[in-house]
Amino acid sequence: ELRDLASKHPNLVLVKLDVANPSAITDAAKMVEGKLNGTGLNLLINNAGIYTPTASLETVDAEEMIRTYKTNAVGPMLMAQAFLPLLKKAARESTEKGLSCSKAAIINISTVMGSIEKTPESFFKPVISYRCSKAALNMLTKCQALTYGEAGILCVALHPGWVKTDMGSQEADLTVDTSVRGLLSVLPTLSEKHSGTLLNWEGKAIPW
Repeated sequence: ELRDLASKHPNLVLVKLDVANPSAITDAAKMVEGKLNGTGLNLLINNAGIYTPTASLETVDAEEMIRTYKTNAVGPMLMAQAFLPLLKKAARESTEKGLSCSKAAIINISTVMGSIEKTPESFFKPVISYRCSKAALNMLTKCQALTYGEAGILCVALHPGWVKTDMGSQEADLTVDTSVRGLLSVLPTLSEKHSGTLLNWEGKAIPW
């Protein structure tokens, strides 16, 4: 489906990437740099994630925890490191004041299940490895905001809702279309006041 879309839109370039593989991240950043022809990168969205529905406190093991952290927390950290020079370049060359997605931004797709305060509301699905890795991603987002904000890069975590995907299953409340339209309407509204926050697909703040 993605290849079909790319064949119809010449401005859409597919780049091979496995965020659990550091060398694949480096290769992808080099390829993107080549496609940009000397300009910077305005927006990096870290969307890759894995979720094991059966990971309870009784059953989850070290291997499962490490595998999930590698994709959900370490991957976005390495992605930001690899693309940082391109994001900094976009921020430097922008004439926009403040922070925004049209200047330079890192958006980490997180989840309300990474919120420690909100855990009791959704604990009917323990999913320990997913929750812990996404709580780590939320901390990463806050640290990135405090570090990269000085270079003019906005860093925000977004919760897309519970979406009808392979991961979310068909019992989820939102269609892909509703979630994506919501996220796309939130992105242009983000500014320095949202730096280092966790927001949902409607732009509402979620407590840590």
